[in-house]
Amino acid sequence: MSEARPGFQREAKKHLGQHFLHEKGVINKIVQAVDPKPGDRLVEIGPGQGAITFPLLDRHGALTVIEFDRDLIAPLTEAAQAHGRLTIVHRDVLQVDFTALAKDVEGTDGQIRLVGNLPYNLSSPILFHALEHAGAIRDMHFMLQKEVVDRMAAEPGSKVYGRLSVMLQAYCRVVPLFKVPPGAFRPPPKVDSAVVRMVPRAPGEMGVQDPVRFTHVVRAAFGQRRKTLRNALQGVADTAMIEAAGLRPDARAEQIDVAGFVRLANLPTP
Repeated sequence: MSEARPGFQREAKKHLGQHFLHEKGVINKIVQAVDPKPGDRLVEIGPGQGAITFPLLDRHGALTVIEFDRDLIAPLTEAAQAHGRLTIVHRDVLQVDFTALAKDVEGTDGQIRLVGNLPYNLSSPILFHALEHAGAIRDMHFMLQKEVVDRMAAEPGSKVYGRLSVMLQAYCRVVPLFKVPPGAFRPPPKVDSAVVRMVPRAPGEMGVQDPVRFTHVVRAAFGQRRKTLRNALQGVADTAMIEAAGLRPDARAEQIDVAGFVRLANLPTP
């Protein structure tokens, strides 16, 4: 299937980072990975031309989508009538309060399940925005640039282990699922994509006592990757604090696991 759906414009909008998924095999794998159950509150970010939307509606019967492109609202509304009950939130996803949305969407457990083929130019801001509402989210299944997924799931010592890895893994279990080739999209992007599952951790499992402090420590540590913790964290944590967290002051940020950053950030500041 390579043509646009009836009622939809053929061309994607480059300034919105649109790449429309069309490969049925990939779509089926995503729906199987989500595996919606009765009572689930499904929310899709950026439905585009409905490649994932309509199969999810066929499977689940009800879906809320967040779409910024006003030209997609009418064709999505019309096409959805043959598949199920579609609720469209016409807003920038970064302005959507997921916690409030979880209270508004019908369901049983008060949490939403996020799904989406995220625009590459907004993927990190959307991920961090979701983290701010992790308590209202049961899980997330996102398609992103493969390079980003590699960074999300990277372990200490990896060349791509960094701030994104630590911040996401502190709050979520990150599980890469499968790679998606450029040809699965129209127009094809210049990079491989991948689908990842993120499951927010329970508050007691995270261990982060002060999210603002934790963010500050991680950002400073990775701000200049070649510096040791002693130098990178000047003004944020002194040598005594670094050692009190069980870390070596001469280590670099990419050598420290998530638990180490949590211990350091939880220490009382002088």
